[in-house]
Amino acid sequence: MEHIFKQGTDRTKPVLLLLHGTGGTEQDLLPLADMIDTQASVLSVRGNVLENGMPRFFRRLSEGVFDEEDLIFRTEELRGFIDQAATDYRFDRSNVIALGYSNGANIAASLLFHHANALKGAMLHHPMVPRRGMKLPDLTNIPVFIAAGENDPICPIQESRDLSELLGDAGAEVTLHWEMNGHSLSRTEIVAAKKWYERLF
Repeated sequence: MEHIFKQGTDRTKPVLLLLHGTGGTEQDLLPLADMIDTQASVLSVRGNVLENGMPRFFRRLSEGVFDEEDLIFRTEELRGFIDQAATDYRFDRSNVIALGYSNGANIAASLLFHHANALKGAMLHHPMVPRRGMKLPDLTNIPVFIAAGENDPICPIQESRDLSELLGDAGAEVTLHWEMNGHSLSRTEIVAAKKWYERLF
């Protein structure tokens, strides 16, 4: 997968896994990583799927309707890529925290839905429930920050609440942060994510 790896100045810090939204690239969220933790290593990944020329992490059938088969395949692809990157760049595979926006947040949530040890934690900005009707792994003590919009036209309020509840029921420690900026990735929610991160990591 196309990606950027930046070695941090403190190897004990988590590796920030950056996952862009639809139409983004591995460059998009680099400034956000600097806002969260200037000392952490960064692994920023570009999605392997194209939708009308725009990179994504998995296919969808229509707005808000995921191609579940492709989602599962791409989730495994991403997990395998992180495993390999940990070997190639010599970082602690058990110390990876996702920072995802929109489509990137959805694939990060899918990692949590499918694998107990895929992530040490996650900052999910405007995510949706990746899959319904499945049993989640034990996510006890995995902290998850969800930034959601009360007026998000793409991700309804109930979607955010459902995701928070599903993750919480699986044992994750969920913080749900609300904004009024539609589906936009706002500076205020990044500041909130930074405070959450600094408190826990």
